[in-house]
Amino acid sequence: MCIVLGTARVDAHQLANVLEELHFSADMPREVLEQLAAASALRRLTAGEVVFREGTRHGNLYLVRSGRIALEMNVPGRGAVCILTVGPGEMVGWSALLDRGKMTASAVAVDDSEVVVAPADNLRELSETNRDFGFHLMRQMAAALSKRLVATRLQLLDLFTDSPPPIPASTPETAE
Repeated sequence: MCIVLGTARVDAHQLANVLEELHFSADMPREVLEQLAAASALRRLTAGEVVFREGTRHGNLYLVRSGRIALEMNVPGRGAVCILTVGPGEMVGWSALLDRGKMTASAVAVDDSEVVVAPADNLRELSETNRDFGFHLMRQMAAALSKRLVATRLQLLDLFTDSPPPIPASTPETAE
């Protein structure tokens, strides 16, 4: 299988080599990387390009090879708020795989970027027919989502703490 990217051609073996370099997939066995590569393609994104919108159905999982992707959520009264920016080696679009495609955030390319795109239907089918592939994919998904949850919690703390709480002045009654 040959995947066309601009003027360069990338075959599944070369794409498996790309996947081997990404944090998300680096620990996967070579056979799993080859299967993931066969179900995927490389895609270039331009800065400002919307990958998907919050609340819409979308069918792809993305692994960032280069550049940055901002994840934004619509906040009533504030509009789109960036909740997290992901970079090389990280995953975007997990909802396509786990929630049948209803996106929990919008994704927008911050920079010109390159991503590995994998149709979620193909990944689900591979996971069901090859339990080893499914185990490794879901293990990496769980690790990535755990990391994302921690990062999102820290981002939320930043949103709610513009400055540290004031230290109460001591009074004669409270001073010891």
